[in-house]
Amino acid sequence: MRGAVHGGAAAGAEGLPSPPKVAGEIFGDRLADAVRYAELLADVAVERGLIGPREVPRLWERHLLNCAVVSELVPEGVTVCDVGSGAGLPGIPLALVRPDLRITLLEPLLRRTNFLREVVELLGLERVGVVRGRAEEVLGSLDAVHVVTARAVAPLDRLAGWGVPLLRPYGQMLAIKGDTAEEELKGARAALGKLGVVRSSVVRAGVGLLEPPSTVVRVEVGESPGGVRFAAKRARAARTRPMRWQ
Repeated sequence: MRGAVHGGAAAGAEGLPSPPKVAGEIFGDRLADAVRYAELLADVAVERGLIGPREVPRLWERHLLNCAVVSELVPEGVTVCDVGSGAGLPGIPLALVRPDLRITLLEPLLRRTNFLREVVELLGLERVGVVRGRAEEVLGSLDAVHVVTARAVAPLDRLAGWGVPLLRPYGQMLAIKGDTAEEELKGARAALGKLGVVRSSVVRAGVGLLEPPSTVVRVEVGESPGGVRFAAKRARAARTRPMRWQ
């Protein structure tokens, strides 16, 4: 059936360009899986309203590669939560590039989580799980993670309020941003301080591979991610049954 995620190539991915040469350098031996994922985004995700059709011609440069290079900023062997994962960006490209990571794709909308589960199964991403919910709803039900990722979810001050409390002590949030990154960070510093953030900066990923490189706001926390007001909530929630991948 057209629009279903299945073992073969996605049907009708018109307008999707071939992967650029640099895609092979970035994805390595998972390039074929990255191509399959791009086809699914261009066909099934567009059909289900997860990706706008105008994004198809620039899926590689603007979406897959832009997300995959964030792997440069993620330590080896850590846990990651991709907040507001949507159609899987940046979580799925990150998983393809970094099989050492254990990644949770956190997304509140059913039609998106259905797509994510199908893609995870199709691509054989055994260390990737999908959880339906909002960050503020799963606080304490999901195990705290080393790294939170996000892309095109919300302004930085609001995003930090959702993502930072999910971190382990001394973890980091990586938010893919555009030209407004410096301005957003400047405007969010007061809010970040209240959330237990000890360092924040704008960094570039994919320098020498992408032009322009990805712009990422890196937010690092200290001993109390989310600040004192989240500590009791985390403790109460942790006493209940942990939420499992679905």
